[in-house]
Amino acid sequence: MDHHDDDLRKFETHGATPLPAARDEGRVAHDGAEIWYATFGAGLPVILLHGGLGHSGNWGFQVPALVKAGYQVVLIDSRGHGRSSRDERPYKYELMASDVLAVMDRLRLKKAAMVGWSDGACVALILGMKAADRVAGVFFFGCNMDPSGTREFEPSPVIDRCFSRHARDYAELSATPDQFDAFVKAVGLMMKTEPNYTAADMARTRVPVAIVQSEHDEFIRREHANYLARSIPASELIILPDVSHFAPLQRPARFNGVLLALLERMHS
Repeated sequence: MDHHDDDLRKFETHGATPLPAARDEGRVAHDGAEIWYATFGAGLPVILLHGGLGHSGNWGFQVPALVKAGYQVVLIDSRGHGRSSRDERPYKYELMASDVLAVMDRLRLKKAAMVGWSDGACVALILGMKAADRVAGVFFFGCNMDPSGTREFEPSPVIDRCFSRHARDYAELSATPDQFDAFVKAVGLMMKTEPNYTAADMARTRVPVAIVQSEHDEFIRREHANYLARSIPASELIILPDVSHFAPLQRPARFNGVLLALLERMHS
């Protein structure tokens, strides 16, 4: 039966569905941090990059679908998130992108498709711009590439429930479980000041990019998604109806259907 959780009540209470058993799991020491990763399945590699304040377990509804479709799935907890540590430097999307390459090197992956959600989408598109030889394509969901792309923040019960889940998961997974408030402040500073790429920057992207925007995204302007699609060569814009910024949790079957179709095209 299709899972529906439009108001994120199930997610707040239980989180996403648990991840299956990993084929491989470990940490990569890179540039002042220990970056956690796990792999699932076998086949063409797909790297899933989660959103800000979250962790890789938020992809629980996507991993089984991708493995069933014949992909090798790689999960990475961004530095300072989930099971990954960080040093005292400010959060930077480009630094997170370098962490992804370090995990790819550890796993001896020459190239992978990048699937990014929110902050993870920023990281994915940076890799598409700056490390195209390692990227088969980018699935860019719910993110901006300059400050003009964000909506003015409006609190809502859905956002509150997501934030509550993030706080509980951070306390359970992090090596610094009592520092959630400082974590939120540091990630929030990055979100307010980055990313800040121009249309000329994005025009240098040489990999296929799918700009996927939810109909009711709480954070990203629809006009910004249109702008990205115009600015990035070999890109397409897809609108997901009846969902918000949390579509992978709200309507996973709908999200997964779009994701699998795009991955098939990227690899064809």
